[in-house]
Amino acid sequence: MSSYSELIKNFEKIRAYMREFYVYGFKSRGGYSSKSARSYDDERRRLESWLGDHMSFVRTPEGKNIFISIDSRTIRHNPLYNAWKAKSFTDGDVTLHFILFDILHDPSVRKTISELLSEIDETYLSGFESPQMFDESTVRKKLKEYCEAGIIASEKEGRKVYYRRTESTDVTDLDDILHYFSEVAPCGVIGSFILDKEEADTDAFTFKHHYITGAIDSGVLSALFTAMREKRAVTLSNLSRRRDLPRRNRIIPLRIFISVQTGRQHLVAYYPEYNIFQSYRVDYLSNIKLEEVTPRFDELRAALDGMQSKMWGVSVKRNKWGSEHLEHVEFTIKIEDGEDFIVRRLEREKRVGMVEKIDEHTYRFVADVYDTSEMVPWIRTFICRVVQMNFSNRTIENQFKRDLESMYRIYGIGEEAAE
Repeated sequence: MSSYSELIKNFEKIRAYMREFYVYGFKSRGGYSSKSARSYDDERRRLESWLGDHMSFVRTPEGKNIFISIDSRTIRHNPLYNAWKAKSFTDGDVTLHFILFDILHDPSVRKTISELLSEIDETYLSGFESPQMFDESTVRKKLKEYCEAGIIASEKEGRKVYYRRTESTDVTDLDDILHYFSEVAPCGVIGSFILDKEEADTDAFTFKHHYITGAIDSGVLSALFTAMREKRAVTLSNLSRRRDLPRRNRIIPLRIFISVQTGRQHLVAYYPEYNIFQSYRVDYLSNIKLEEVTPRFDELRAALDGMQSKMWGVSVKRNKWGSEHLEHVEFTIKIEDGEDFIVRRLEREKRVGMVEKIDEHTYRFVADVYDTSEMVPWIRTFICRVVQMNFSNRTIENQFKRDLESMYRIYGIGEEAAE
């Protein structure tokens, strides 16, 4: 029988399984060909150990399909954060961790590497036959890791470097803030880790629309935010449904866009190789590598900010730097007496463009955007009021009309008139 551990070394592998089976969902064991059956079974059992209370399945002719099933009325905390709390470690990692923080138990205690090594051997390992379990290189690397994480501080005095524990932050008065932002903010898993250290047992928030799947992309988002803060380019892998293998791209990340309707996260970036702006789904990105600082970052972000007045969603239709291709959209609606709420909704929900009043019962919406297709679902919500439309992208307009005709046929509308 194959053995498995709940702990993980490579989160990207876990992320791939969670994305394929529990986010996109409804794949059978035989429908996943990227890994062996044994590997799939090991990972499935590991995921079930974290998410067992939230998993369901259905049986189909293709096999047993497993998926996540969560009722947002009863779940207050994102269960996918459990995957981030199962980091793998060795016995030596655990031993050294607790020894270091026992020595550096208070921010006032400062020690050099040599002082730490001496105290570890004399106080903690003196009863062992081979007391030198940790050499200087191992301790130095661990301290560097903790310094980068912000839990240990290094202070240089002359030729000596002293290490001390950083001050703890009192967050007891921030429970409500942490509860809220750990569930709605990007990289909310950070708030979840902090809450694990608190004793508060009350939750002030319940979410009608609880978008939990972004949790598994927190590592990617964190790397992209770091790149943007430091104004760096990145090299990353971009998975596409049209290709079997991900493609490595070098881009300059500019902004993260998060849909309030679906919770889906997109990155809009500049692609130097083709001199274009392009959007990427964050859940398709992996293996982020930070590259050099780019002097063009502020210029590129300012350009993107200017483009947002013509973006309905995240599509920029691969617009090239210095050139712009826009599509014109307009449609006219007719309202009856007492239906001013239709016009108010038109004004409230439009993201770009303008509403023109033609007469007391007729209004026209006009906009120039990069991608007409992003607007179509919204335009459909006014379908019984639309009396005229004009899209410069005739392909989209004709498809819109064909979809209407198909709906008419399904419901038998217009057949009597045709007879």
